[in-house]
Amino acid sequence: MLHSAFRAVTSTDLNLSGKRSGKVRDVYDLPPDAAGPRLLIVATDRISAFDVVMPTPILGKGRLLTELSTFWLQFAASRGLAQTHFLSSGLNEVPEAAFRDAAVTPADLEGRITIARKANVFPIECVVRGYLEGSGWKEYRENGNVCGVRLRAGLRQCERLPEPIFTPATKEEFGKHDENVSFARACELVGENVMMQLRDVSLAIYRAASEHAAARGIIIADTKFEFGVPLGPDGKPTNAGPMLVDEALTPDSSRFWPAEQYEAGRPQQSYDKQFLREYLETLVADGKWNKQSPGPSLPAEVVQKTLAKYEAALRLLTGP
Repeated sequence: MLHSAFRAVTSTDLNLSGKRSGKVRDVYDLPPDAAGPRLLIVATDRISAFDVVMPTPILGKGRLLTELSTFWLQFAASRGLAQTHFLSSGLNEVPEAAFRDAAVTPADLEGRITIARKANVFPIECVVRGYLEGSGWKEYRENGNVCGVRLRAGLRQCERLPEPIFTPATKEEFGKHDENVSFARACELVGENVMMQLRDVSLAIYRAASEHAAARGIIIADTKFEFGVPLGPDGKPTNAGPMLVDEALTPDSSRFWPAEQYEAGRPQQSYDKQFLREYLETLVADGKWNKQSPGPSLPAEVVQKTLAKYEAALRLLTGP
């Protein structure tokens, strides 16, 4: 449980260069080390749904995401599944001058930062699906395929697939929707050899993570990864293979279902932000929101239940 004294962090204004912001994270350049350029990644308490950032923060969400993502990055590295961008989560790596004239303090950032190796990121979301839900379920109902992967007829919503499938998507700019594409199209964008490596690594991580989660009563229905090529001391891409970057296997990037409640043929209870999406869909159905920015303010009950699901996922996946 998060300490009640923490305050929500919805934005940062550190005295560092190169700031860029995504839906949840703020990223800054750090002074390089001997191996090359580094990044400071700050997970805020912002939450998004349908590619729209909500105006109401989820207090402490950034800390939960950072702890869980760090766990999985170390999980992947320790098992030799992938090299990752993770270097440290220590505040001592952040220069004191970064906080000069900043509204955020070191205490605000405690537990929500990642020091990472900088990389040239491939413009592809590497999605792995073990179960049929979301945009995959929608596409399957329309044509029997998911991103060009032909599936047998008669599958039900949320049904487990015979084997996990790799279904890439384009990585679009902030504010635009990622677009599901075929493997062949992804190969055209980044090269066949690269995509074969990304596919194989993504499937290997998913299978290992799913086995770990299953032993703790959680189904990882699907997830997405991002990869890049690490930059060397000269700031140029190295000859190293693809490196896992950004977050990994969090409730923001995955569907986590409680195994004991799983039943194919219907929507599932979840440990991710599906609860938030379902609330927002009621607003859409009532004509109170159109899935465009700005998002609606969230009631306290939705905030609290969303946070509780993130906390449950962290506790189950990283606990003994």
